[in-house]
Amino acid sequence: MRKTCFKCILPLLLLLGACAPAIQVKTEPAADFRLSDYKTFAFYEVDASGDGLGDSYQPQIDYLQQEIAAQLGKRGLTRTNADPDLLINIGVVVDEEVQTRETNLRSDPPNYIGQRRYTWRSKEVEVGRYKEGTVSVHLVDRDRNELVWQGTAETILRSKPEKLQEQIADGMEKLFRLVP
Repeated sequence: MRKTCFKCILPLLLLLGACAPAIQVKTEPAADFRLSDYKTFAFYEVDASGDGLGDSYQPQIDYLQQEIAAQLGKRGLTRTNADPDLLINIGVVVDEEVQTRETNLRSDPPNYIGQRRYTWRSKEVEVGRYKEGTVSVHLVDRDRNELVWQGTAETILRSKPEKLQEQIADGMEKLFRLVP
């Protein structure tokens, strides 16, 4: 009985895991950049924009900074406010998107308008709304005032704050895995 139950649940769990929005990352390092050349870092002020941010974005921005600091800490860097070697510039854009579908004759029958007349036309119908977020991270050499690495992570955002924080952690881990 347990083997049969496990055989039924395993595909369901795999399907649910596959439904999680994929995080797409892109990076571009400078030719001579190595993170091991730096010992300390600090953050610039965060620039956040977009029509989907809302009032409760600041805790998520703070969590984003914590995750970036944790990733850099794993690589041996220390956060400081006094003469850091590396400055981190974060940009956040959140846009609210509308998902639509086009009507068709098979699924959306013609409308009766009286006197044996029917009418039908194709139109866009709203199906749902979602938020799409992009985080850009720039690492700047403070002494040279030069961009040495940049990366972006983009995905469809989860609506629950705790799930969004998991998504932020996964995205930053995936992004910083690509830092040379």
